[in-house]
Amino acid sequence: MEGNRISLLLLLIGLISTLSTSMPTFYESFDESFDGRWIVSEKDDYQGVWKHSKSEGHDDYGLLVSEKARKYAIVKELDKPVEFKDGELVLQFETRLQNGLECGGAYLKYLRPQEAGWKPKEFDNEAPYSIMFGPDKCGSTNKVHFILKHKNPRSGEFVEHHLKYPPSVPSDKLTHVYTAILKPNNDFVVVIDGEEKKKANFLSEDDFEPPLIPAATIPDPDDKKPEDWDERAKIPDPDAVKPDDWDEDAPMEIEDEEAVKPEGWLDDEPEEIDDPEATKPEDWDEEEDGEWEAPKIDNPKCEEAPGCGEWKRPTKRNPAYKGKWHAPLIDNPNYKGIWKPRQISNPDHFELEKPNVEPIAAIGIEIWTMQDGILFDNILIADDAKVAEQYREKAWKPKFEAEKEKEKAEEAALAASSGLSGFQKKVFDLLYKIADVPFLDAYKIKIIDAIEKGEKQPNLTIGILVAVLLVFLTAISRVLFGGKKPTPAPPKAATETKEAVPESDGNQGTSAENEDENEKEDAAAPRQRRSRRET
Repeated sequence: MEGNRISLLLLLIGLISTLSTSMPTFYESFDESFDGRWIVSEKDDYQGVWKHSKSEGHDDYGLLVSEKARKYAIVKELDKPVEFKDGELVLQFETRLQNGLECGGAYLKYLRPQEAGWKPKEFDNEAPYSIMFGPDKCGSTNKVHFILKHKNPRSGEFVEHHLKYPPSVPSDKLTHVYTAILKPNNDFVVVIDGEEKKKANFLSEDDFEPPLIPAATIPDPDDKKPEDWDERAKIPDPDAVKPDDWDEDAPMEIEDEEAVKPEGWLDDEPEEIDDPEATKPEDWDEEEDGEWEAPKIDNPKCEEAPGCGEWKRPTKRNPAYKGKWHAPLIDNPNYKGIWKPRQISNPDHFELEKPNVEPIAAIGIEIWTMQDGILFDNILIADDAKVAEQYREKAWKPKFEAEKEKEKAEEAALAASSGLSGFQKKVFDLLYKIADVPFLDAYKIKIIDAIEKGEKQPNLTIGILVAVLLVFLTAISRVLFGGKKPTPAPPKAATETKEAVPESDGNQGTSAENEDENEKEDAAAPRQRRSRRET
């Protein structure tokens, strides 16, 4: 009987313990309208309209950024401030970038207690915060911010400390959940979608910029390098003399006197001849267009011969070549090393056992973004990482998995509508990239024609792949080992009907457009053929 009572008591204690750790300190699901609970800033800068809206494809509601190119600000005061003391502090929220994110923020600010008289409707970017956390992307910036505003115990000033090398922002349009876990042993973890992406320590000088603890010593700003300080580890040997037989004027290469003209070399045959099949266009006007000349082609007589045209001996490296003479280097007897100022005690240094994280009195979203469709949801503050994990499993994971399945179905449908499998689509995407390789310019049109034919007839995929690969290998071998060059493109006037040139309206166009046209003209111009030489 006594044993049953003890077992029951232990069960009740365990149940109470479970219940006490299963509730977050703060939780906002946005299942109901935010009006009256979250306060929209009335400052003039913040014209963006917040909406209570469903996440696309779900019945779940969130807080929506509804307009492009706007500043937004909204804040929620907590019933009582949340402090980070002996346990964990867990910050978690979801965002969904329904229209992507090219330039803008999607982060939260966890505000510290404001000064007396502060009103939520006056919330702006000047409101002091304790922590800033979440996605931010624009230009070269692509990171999940974590910034701690830490109070310097010596000066009393608040300093922003940025997490070094933060994780990047997921690039899709799915719902993602961001979690920051502050641990009592000074460790800190960023978790995205339940997966640890970054681990750091608040007191490590390698994890935050600037470090929370200033360096114990600093370079003496008054220390100056002596004028006679020699930092050269090696110097030219002052006793070295250029040898009498050192010829600085000898050429690097000389004609190979032992070379012999290959048998069968066609001295009287040019490497290129006029294309016998080319004809002058009917509308060719010699007064306007000049004398018509047939485009050149490779001389067919040179195909099997070792070479055509005037034969010249190849060159070889000159064994007498030595180049410019320099005195050899020797150890510098006056070398003192790289000079550094001496270290002195840092007057701003202090010791710290744990970071001074200010209490969180409110949660604010204060962002500027060029995109609409950003949805915030399931904002949570807890003192146990397991609580955050439970909410991820319950609130976030079902949505994310449904979105992933929908994304896969849409990709499959797109592939089916184009008649291409996923593998074939990847193959053709790769072939288009190969066609853009500069040394394949001469084959680009043929390659693209083959790819387009393959896209229309998926059963030809393997054949097209093999054909393009052969072209690629042929071009590579010619670049590496020489041989017949690709046939240069004939002059435009010789192969196309001349188009009427519109009269100028006086506009010259932008410099970028002109440069683009020049590039196109350069690409179309035939390359000069070099004479072959026996090597």
